[in-house]
Order: sequence, then structure tokens, then C-alpha cells
Amino acid sequence: STGLQNQVSGVRVSQPVHKIRMGSIINFIKKSLTELRENVRWTPRSELLNLAGLVIVFSVLFAFAIWVADQVLEPFFNLIS
Repeated sequence: STGLQNQVSGVRVSQPVHKIRMGSIINFIKKSLTELRENVRWTPRSELLNLAGLVIVFSVLFAFAIWVADQVLEPFFNLIS
């Protein structure tokens, strides 16, 4: 048989591939959703909105600072080139 021949010749035969059952995938998804609903502590919406607003404000301020630096330094770089 080929199995014996492979053992004698030293050729490794891979293990059979296990078929993934659709039920196990669905079960995994159900358990994951249950974990998200019951065990994860979500940030309250009011705190989330406050932090998002803070990020937006600082992003706009930083963009403005970069724009000002670009406007101030542009004439110096034009002299060099």
C-alpha cells in the first residue's frame, strides 16, 4: 500500500485536513456576539462624543498651525530655490 511505501521511503504524508463545519462557524459568531453584549464595557455615548469633539478641535488647531508655518516659511524656501 502507498502508506507503507511512504513510511519505508521516509516520505512524510500530511495529516488529513479536517473540514470546517458551518455549524462551528455560526456557533463561534454567536459566542462572539454574546461576549460583546455581556462582557465588554463600552464607553458611554456622552463621553465618546466629548472625546471625539476634542479630537476634532485639536486636529483643526494642528492643521491651522501647520498652515501658518507653511505660509511663514514659504518665502524663505522660495529664496533658496
